[in-house]
Amino acid sequence: MIVDDEPLAIELLESHLKKIEALQLVGKARNAIEAHKLLQQLPVDLLFLDIQMPHLSGIELVRSLPVKPKVIFTTAFREFAVEGFELEAVDYILKPITFERFFKAVSRILRDTGNKNPENTLMIRSEGLNRKIRIDDIIFIESQGNDLKLFLTNAVYLTKNTIADFAERLATQGFVRIHRSFLFNPDYVTGYSNSEIALGSYSVPVGRFYKQEFNAFVKNYAKTV
Repeated sequence: MIVDDEPLAIELLESHLKKIEALQLVGKARNAIEAHKLLQQLPVDLLFLDIQMPHLSGIELVRSLPVKPKVIFTTAFREFAVEGFELEAVDYILKPITFERFFKAVSRILRDTGNKNPENTLMIRSEGLNRKIRIDDIIFIESQGNDLKLFLTNAVYLTKNTIADFAERLATQGFVRIHRSFLFNPDYVTGYSNSEIALGSYSVPVGRFYKQEFNAFVKNYAKTV
């Protein structure tokens, strides 16, 4: 996604993006508030983000996101560089942006993407569309009656299925079930107590009949921190 309040800056980045087949533009926004709304609706892996914009800056936008995509800051001002990298930005590009500088910024992401297992995906039916999603992007799954709600890093999908089916399919991917209605990806765990698992701004409860699974998770989690 491209976020910039300058139409010419958006056009230039869009032109650069079209030259790289591995990158797909899924959205454009003229300000951070519009971008925030789109980020709740669209799966975005990489954000090209201007910093100085009206009402809300790019840096403030990133800070407001509970789950952050990879960010490349695009700006005319050098003085925000330190603050940008403190937010773990992939890169910080000064305008005007040449294609050579643009490609250098995205090359590391392209290499990382190329190294990931292309089979590590699932097909789901949501909102009338068949969607391919990356398993690594799933934070947790919640059962809601006859539906499942999948919380991804940058999207939330509702699909018809059972949590038992997903638990079986994702067992080899390390997903953990400690409640009859929840299944979570331990890669996103930020903390835990005896009653819940924290996943960034989300949390899932520990079921009363899943103490054995919870204890096994805690034992394995302790080895990784």
